[in-house]
Amino acid sequence: MPKNRTRATTRTGPRTVTTIRRGLRREAPSTVGLLADPVDFAAMRGYRSFTFEDHQEYLGHVDELLKSLAAEGIHTTVALFDAEEYAEYCAEEGLDPDTPEARARFTAELAGAGAGLPYAGQPIGELVPLLVDEALRQATREYATLFLAGLGDCAECGEDIGRACFEQAGRAVHQLLAGAGPGRHHLVCSVPAEEEHLIAVLHADTGDAHDPAGSPPRLHDRDGADFKAVLAAGLALGTTGGLVLRSTTEGFRDRVHGWRLAHGTLVPLSAAEVFNAYCTDADTGEPVAPEPDVEYCPGYRIDIPHPHH
Repeated sequence: MPKNRTRATTRTGPRTVTTIRRGLRREAPSTVGLLADPVDFAAMRGYRSFTFEDHQEYLGHVDELLKSLAAEGIHTTVALFDAEEYAEYCAEEGLDPDTPEARARFTAELAGAGAGLPYAGQPIGELVPLLVDEALRQATREYATLFLAGLGDCAECGEDIGRACFEQAGRAVHQLLAGAGPGRHHLVCSVPAEEEHLIAVLHADTGDAHDPAGSPPRLHDRDGADFKAVLAAGLALGTTGGLVLRSTTEGFRDRVHGWRLAHGTLVPLSAAEVFNAYCTDADTGEPVAPEPDVEYCPGYRIDIPHPHH
């Protein structure tokens, strides 16, 4: 009887052990923790087992690694590696942070947190800003969700205040898209909160110009929930904030509408206010040239009840 079997029989015939293992490798997902921030990279250089010296060189090596994994048919998720969070994780878990094993365990935890993006062949220069945006979205989502959950129940009626505000935000989004008409729509909601400045973006499609009645809005479920959570937080806070909607319909100029958040509702802006808001640099306050083929329109009425809590 042979000591080692080098072939296995399958439905499609004999395969070598090497072939089988390669097939299994392709079905085992991989996660790469990326030090996108030079500050995080500099902090990791304090560990002797971290042998990279130049951030750009490091990014180039990560780029080549991602390409090689993709060439093998391996599904890879890329997640931001935060040096401070890594140090805290190692302290909590009793791990030596100056080891590749600890970095691998932390990276695996990142994958479980869902903060990464699937690698789709992007150059590293394109992947880094996408990862940063995803991290910001997750932080915003977590803050808004925790804020709504912490509102508790109404002392008068017992209703869950956070859930009521979320449902109110859902009705507002439905009316916003219904009023925008057919086309592709880009919504941005900005809410200044106590500890964070919350910003959420929503993309939606509602048919085209040849469909006068419009189609039911098509939007990404997660994006829709994130946007509603931020808008709900703004409605619950009752503070100032803003919402801008830009619509693109084939054969027409782009249209921009705007509202401000005040006292738990959406107040339409005038066309002049929309123009001023859209054509002013948010950082410097300096005027910005208006875009060609863009029509700055007043907001329209959004009928959502004032919160009674």
